[in-house]
Amino acid sequence: MAGIDDILPNARDNLRKAAEMEAQKAAEYMKKRQAAEAEKKELLDRLSKPSGVSDEERMKRAAAIINRAVANGLTEVEIARFSNKLFTDKGRAINQMEAGWEETLTGLPKELYEFWKKHLEPRGYHIKFQIADWPDGMPGDVSMTLMWR
Repeated sequence: MAGIDDILPNARDNLRKAAEMEAQKAAEYMKKRQAAEAEKKELLDRLSKPSGVSDEERMKRAAAIINRAVANGLTEVEIARFSNKLFTDKGRAINQMEAGWEETLTGLPKELYEFWKKHLEPRGYHIKFQIADWPDGMPGDVSMTLMWR
């Protein structure tokens, strides 16, 4: 016949096992969080550098996005959303609608703005940058919308 120690562990052993399980969960969480942070940093690094996309390729992409939006009856389309870290002031000038806000653009947002200015604005397209979300009450991502109304 099995003894009580074989059937029912003592309370101290249960507490130790629960603490070990919590520590394991915390370690797994931190590992996932560090991986996500590394991935986010790599993405920001990539977006802050020249994309290498030619104007010809970018025009094809823009035409595909615009044509699909028009076919769906839209007069505007969000074409990108960026971390506010890609703006020299973290999006403050955009939020305040200050003159010269475009000077705060860096990396891919700047590339897309310059493409619009050179190729799309002369064809009647408008662009809008705005704060897209407010985590903890602070400006978060910046949305870039192309409009043709």
